[in-house]
Amino acid sequence: MFSARRLAALVCPLLVLSAAACTPGASREDAKPPSADPSASPSGGKNGTLGLSDAIGRLKMARESRTGYERNKFHLWTDADHDGCDTRKEVLLAEAVKKPRQGKSCKLAGGSWLSYYDDKTVSDARKLDIDHVVPLAEAWDSGASKWTPERREQYANDLGAERSLVAVSLGPNRTKGDKDPAEWMPPAKDATCTYAVDWVSAKLRWRLTADRAEAKALGAVAAGCPDATVKFVPAS
Repeated sequence: MFSARRLAALVCPLLVLSAAACTPGASREDAKPPSADPSASPSGGKNGTLGLSDAIGRLKMARESRTGYERNKFHLWTDADHDGCDTRKEVLLAEAVKKPRQGKSCKLAGGSWLSYYDDKTVSDARKLDIDHVVPLAEAWDSGASKWTPERREQYANDLGAERSLVAVSLGPNRTKGDKDPAEWMPPAKDATCTYAVDWVSAKLRWRLTADRAEAKALGAVAAGCPDATVKFVPAS
């Protein structure tokens, strides 16, 4: 069984993988208004919608440097709206196939989730990671090293876009680590196009750069995803 977001991506005509184009009903954006400036879209359009290959072509090429990176330079799992649910729990609630019971202090019990990286249903939230599709270390390499601590916190807790944070099984996420698409792709065959869209969406949203090996790998994936589109709103 799939969450509304992932199910929509599979059944939407012509395999349009844009979450905003295909997701029915309420979305994470409905619950958490994005901090964004639509007029700043690199595509020149209000919503920043591009074909996957075109979107990859919009990524700025640059060499990467991990000098100075420390994970604690990204403040994780804040409760921006002070409702008792931190970022991790907000993602779990948004992506649940079967909604968990929500107790005091946002303690979650029960529920089930689809980990799209390995196409497995998980019924224990403790067996899920909330993955930054573009890992924190990769973001640092690609431009976040120049950001303020406040902006890095915004990135680490980005609930304004459905493509930045995903609930996935521990195994594939730990294997992925801080690798980019030139080094790792999800093991589930049907996840390839979705993952490429998610990756490029996050990079364009946050104006992160790409290195040549990464762009080459994404281009090879895009050749097999002719109908995939990337829709994003640039973060302000």
